[in-house]
Amino acid sequence: MAKLEDERRAAAEWRNGGDLGVIRGDGRCGYGGGRGGEAGFARNGVRQAGDAATDLARRLVGEGRGNFRVVGCSFLIPIAKLREMDQTTAMPMVATSKAELLQADAELFCHTFAYLKSMALNSAVKLGIPHALHRCGGAGSLPELLSAVPLHPSKRPYLGRLMKMLAAAGIFTAEDVPAGGDGARTTVFHLNAVSRLLVDGSSCMSPCVLLGTTDLFVSASLRLHQWLLSEEEGATTGSPFMMAHDGSLYGVGSRDPEFNALFNGAMGATSEFVAALAVRECSEVFAGITSLVDVAGGNGTTARTIAEAFPGVKCSVLDLPHVIEGISPDGTVEIVSGDMMEFVPPADAVLLKYVLHNWSDQDCVKILTRCRQAISQVAKAGKVIIIDTVVGSPTPQILEGQLTMDLSMMMLFNGKARDEQNWHKMFMEAGFSHYKIHNVLGMRSLIEVHP
Repeated sequence: MAKLEDERRAAAEWRNGGDLGVIRGDGRCGYGGGRGGEAGFARNGVRQAGDAATDLARRLVGEGRGNFRVVGCSFLIPIAKLREMDQTTAMPMVATSKAELLQADAELFCHTFAYLKSMALNSAVKLGIPHALHRCGGAGSLPELLSAVPLHPSKRPYLGRLMKMLAAAGIFTAEDVPAGGDGARTTVFHLNAVSRLLVDGSSCMSPCVLLGTTDLFVSASLRLHQWLLSEEEGATTGSPFMMAHDGSLYGVGSRDPEFNALFNGAMGATSEFVAALAVRECSEVFAGITSLVDVAGGNGTTARTIAEAFPGVKCSVLDLPHVIEGISPDGTVEIVSGDMMEFVPPADAVLLKYVLHNWSDQDCVKILTRCRQAISQVAKAGKVIIIDTVVGSPTPQILEGQLTMDLSMMMLFNGKARDEQNWHKMFMEAGFSHYKIHNVLGMRSLIEVHP
């Protein structure tokens, strides 16, 4: 540290005597040139002067006197700017003010510990905090929460800190209100648009939070760098998840009943949430359809929502035998056992909801080709309906969600979220002629694809 401090001082000395200076990007060498041609430099904390230093300073200044330029790994800037540099760092903050630097420091800190926000959210869901606030009418003070949340007595003082962090992250809203007539104040926590999605009932996304923060997913994410360095892709190295757990996500689910139940619950919650939006926002897409098959439709939540919204549509679900095992027909949706890679039942419309992002482009073309063949066997020209991510939203928060989805697919399946250009290419290769994208489902889109 002492050596670095000497280097800072040496660089600063040369700034004081001239109208232009140079500091190397690594902060280890400083030069200064004055109007009278005198020059010198400090290297590794040792001040030096002489003809060589003079020539170097003059050459670096050259015709660019008074302008900012980059010369090799050096920064050539006016002395006035050098004097504005933050002396707390050896790096020259050429275009960064002190406020911007400190803001960047805070942002980097928050990014580094962002996993704590995820774990705090996980804890809030497991403790039932959103539901506790809902029972309080949507808002509650800390004492009210303490009376409703089953904490160990020794941990009661910590709940307020958890809630303040989650409120700062935008998951709840915190309001400072008077606590009585003596001027004391207390904090009331409110449900907001985000945390209302975590309240038990319809469109509850809590299962998705629990799946996304499960130990299996977190441990897989810690293998990301190792996977990126690996040379081969095999049965156990095809994705970070496979590398961490010696098998695919579906393979782990087949031998881990608890994880399988968690996964199916999250997929059911997502299906219910998205299907309700789709039938409301894109009702015209289902107009005129008499039959629909939901490919890889799991327990039939999406197909059932469509059938209930459009009674004239006969809905069925195609999925693998072990997925649909134990699902009892309810008269609303027909359950069909099969592999989409080999066969898709004929229908006016084929639905692929959150299916293709699990697969490579080559596999997607194969699946889409099977779907095109299925809709070509009906009396009138059918269509494929895709609910998936189309990366490229102009809204920053939604775009971040789309890119996070892409990274999660890479981690879990070595799949990906696609932009429109990628979708277009696959549609054409699978033999389709045109498509229409409906950007009405937030970070997801509904795509109509026609042969």
